[in-house]
Amino acid sequence: MERERDGERENERERDGEREMERERDGERENERERDGEREMERERDGERENKEQEMGREKWKEKEMGKEKMKEKEMGREKIKEKEMGREKWKEKEMGKEKMKEKEMGREKWKEKEMGKEKMKEKEMGREKWKEKEMGRDKWKEKEMGREK
Repeated sequence: MERERDGERENERERDGEREMERERDGERENERERDGEREMERERDGERENKEQEMGREKWKEKEMGKEKMKEKEMGREKIKEKEMGREKWKEKEMGKEKMKEKEMGREKWKEKEMGKEKMKEKEMGREKWKEKEMGRDKWKEKEMGREK
């Protein structure tokens, strides 16, 4: 009996030992799962970092492209400004041409006025001549009248 009890105790100890080992294995498995989870999280973080870096790369690329676009726009702006300036120059030339035409017209006007003045002077002279003739005519008429009276 005693041996049986000893055997049972021995068996019990063995079972306890097996249970203990099983617990240890479960603990190791749990630890391994935790480590796997940590590794997975680290991979995710690395992936996120890579994505961020890629995004940053895209952003920098976009900024670079935008910079190129802005430079093109700036160049286009310069071209437009030059065109505008050229337009202004042409406009100024046109205006200057108009001014010259006006001056020419004014010259013509002054010439016309001068000519008109000459005409008026001629007319005045003609008027004087006619007046003189008229006066002379009156004088002659008077002489005639005087001659009749005599």
